[in-house]
Amino acid sequence: MSEGTAPAAGEAASVADEAARERLGYLRSSIDNLDAALVHLLAERFKCTQQVGELKARHSLPPADPTREAAQIERLRRLAEDARLDPAFAEKFLNFIIDEVVRHHRAIADKAVNSNGDV
Repeated sequence: MSEGTAPAAGEAASVADEAARERLGYLRSSIDNLDAALVHLLAERFKCTQQVGELKARHSLPPADPTREAAQIERLRRLAEDARLDPAFAEKFLNFIIDEVVRHHRAIADKAVNSNGDV
């Protein structure tokens, strides 16, 4: 293309496509970083809930705490609304996590009972 002439339609589309690919790559890189952060945060959360499960098992407390769970769901729904995230999605996500935590707590309690011979 010579100086002072407009790019051909094909060249302009190619430049736009390249810019879109670069932007897409940047956004995907950000998503990858956020996914990594989420995994690490979930790992930390489960380390804490593991300790809660062990404490509950040592003191014969129930694996689930429906009152606490309901309060946490309400709290998370408010946080989601403030963050402009769908509260129903946030609730589903937390319910999934709670179900997994309770499953772990039950396994910890079962292991404690079986290792003590108190069946």
